[in-house]
Amino acid sequence: MLFKEVIGQEDVKRLLIQEVKSGRIPHAKLITGDEGVGKMPLALAYAQYILCTNRGENDACGVCPACIKAAKLIHPDLHFSFPTVNNKFCNYYMPAWRKMIMSSPYFSMKHWLSEMGAENKQALIYTGETDEVIKKLTLKPYESDYKVMIIWSVDRQNAESANRLLKTLEEPSDKTVLILISEYPEKILPTILSRTQQINIRPIDEQNIENALQQGYGVTSGDSKTIAHLSGGNFVKALEAIHINEDNKLYFELFVNLMRLSYQRKIREMKLWSEQVAGLGRERQKDLLLFCQRLIRENFIYNFHRQELNYMTVDESNFATRFAPFVNERNVMGIMDELTEAQQHIEQNVNAKIVFFDFSLKMIVLLKQ
Repeated sequence: MLFKEVIGQEDVKRLLIQEVKSGRIPHAKLITGDEGVGKMPLALAYAQYILCTNRGENDACGVCPACIKAAKLIHPDLHFSFPTVNNKFCNYYMPAWRKMIMSSPYFSMKHWLSEMGAENKQALIYTGETDEVIKKLTLKPYESDYKVMIIWSVDRQNAESANRLLKTLEEPSDKTVLILISEYPEKILPTILSRTQQINIRPIDEQNIENALQQGYGVTSGDSKTIAHLSGGNFVKALEAIHINEDNKLYFELFVNLMRLSYQRKIREMKLWSEQVAGLGRERQKDLLLFCQRLIRENFIYNFHRQELNYMTVDESNFATRFAPFVNERNVMGIMDELTEAQQHIEQNVNAKIVFFDFSLKMIVLLKQ
């Protein structure tokens, strides 16, 4: 991938290009930031620029054999590691990985789980996979001066896997570049963090998202402006907004139903609601809780009558006209705390029926405050 294909993030591009041009390429770089801000595209462009045999001032040439192979994700000195399911190595899923990235380097964990056919499972970087990473890093570069390893969602390592990676960071191989990508750096071992050069990627500027939607996807000027505003700097959300997003429709319906049932104190129906959500699978349950957190924030802000600060769809805005008064300074923090706690419990594999029924019961009290 070329730097010119990365949406926005011009300051980060200049920094990465300058590192390579000056010969000061760090052994381990950690790229952090929210979903959809371009972490993987930047990592891919950085890797291709490092591997390119005919670099330009501001980008890889795009036409040398190294660039052609890197663009197809088949360069022998470009390696990947990422979360998988069923304790399988990344090599097993590499065809699906290449297919997804070639389709769009802007993706989320939800998209990757769907590509693996594992929507209801939690993906992890297993210890055996980290051993494979270490093995690859000990090899000498095959065609390039450097070998590059990109580890996506490195925060999904278990403790043993993380400790093995730490040892590699402590004793780096020569001419090796390790690019770690994470949305949750707080979940990474502090000792790993201390041995990486960290760069945090900010949300993409709305104008850049508008331009990308118009030029790359044929979205009209008016629609691209609305989508860019709602995306909040997340190009994954922008892409999802172009298509009918069945998951977001479902999450909105579930949110509305829960709020109404909790307000009306319909315990039996709330229990049935909890059972329905429990059948979604862990990753979609976490997505639902994140969706609920966003809508609670948006409804709280809606009360201040500052339209430019709200990021809601038409249906969400229509619901907010009636629901927003029930989210106020007396209960907003309590609701957000309960949603955060529920998310933590789901990540820890606590029984989903209990988690969501408990949350719904607490909403009865919180909505009355």
